[in-house]
Amino acid sequence: MKAAVLNQAEDLRIMELPIPKAGPGEVVMKVMSATTCGTDVKTFRRGHPTIPFGGSRVAFGHEGSGIVYEVGEGVKNFKVGDRIAAHNTAPCHSCYFCQAGDYSMCDDLRQMRGTWAEYVRIPEALVKETIFHMPDYMTHKTASLLEPLSCAVYGVDLSNIKLGDLVVVNGCGPIGLMMLHCAKLQGAKVIACDFTDLRLETAKKLGADMIVDLKTTEDQVEAVRGLTPFGRGVDVAIEATGVPEVWEKNIRMARKGGMVMEFGGCKPGTTITVDTKMLHYSQLTIKGVYHTTPRHVGIAFELLKRGEFPEELMVNKTFDLDHALDALLSHANGESIKNEIKIG
Repeated sequence: MKAAVLNQAEDLRIMELPIPKAGPGEVVMKVMSATTCGTDVKTFRRGHPTIPFGGSRVAFGHEGSGIVYEVGEGVKNFKVGDRIAAHNTAPCHSCYFCQAGDYSMCDDLRQMRGTWAEYVRIPEALVKETIFHMPDYMTHKTASLLEPLSCAVYGVDLSNIKLGDLVVVNGCGPIGLMMLHCAKLQGAKVIACDFTDLRLETAKKLGADMIVDLKTTEDQVEAVRGLTPFGRGVDVAIEATGVPEVWEKNIRMARKGGMVMEFGGCKPGTTITVDTKMLHYSQLTIKGVYHTTPRHVGIAFELLKRGEFPEELMVNKTFDLDHALDALLSHANGESIKNEIKIG
């Protein structure tokens, strides 16, 4: 099969790999649509703490949907030809963290990797828990949004947003935009911050109540606080850029007693500085959030079925697999929210 393989940083190649085989309980999916994301961009540029470079063995990408090509022994809920939306992980349910209910912290997270290829193997744990039959009206492009949306749903859920809360979203890439709309569904009033016209326009279409255009803003923190009653700050501050400087600004935007949610993964080894007086006397809650859980994957799929995230807003361009690098660079350069790699 044809596959896009990341051999080393900034070395993405189209290669021929063997078509995977379905083991017991597993499914092989013929990939119809895959999408680009910010994690792909960061991994392409510098690697990723949990995603090793593939050499010539593993295809790139982790978002995608397709058609069941092969089922392994014991698979009962799926058959060849089924249209499926596929999440990329499932917890082991055996480690300490799973036993404690912290599924995103699982020590033995089962993963599907390699959606930027004609076929991908889906492990048994995912087949049991985090892949879904697509309704007839859902496109494969929409279904490919399942993984990032599940992360956004998880982050917003852990932010404890309440009806009427004032929320800021710093960074209107795919995850930030998804969090913005999820916050709106929770009944929040949302401020969106970014410097890219396309992202800000999309934020408005997804319900942003106020916009802070960073191209024309000297002090991002003061601009956001100036949009809150008496300049007190937001109830919930959400960071979705993966930039340490923005992590620090995000903290300073929250009101006394507010919630600060740091979602964007920063470069390993980077640090932030927190004003201890502010943290203590303002009684802030600062929370790091990573990945998602099976429950939130299920919620995300229901939101996609409801049409809450129109593909025409979230996915701007389509490329074939031979031009996967172009799709990734277009995303990295801010020319699109997400791009589709159409394979099947």
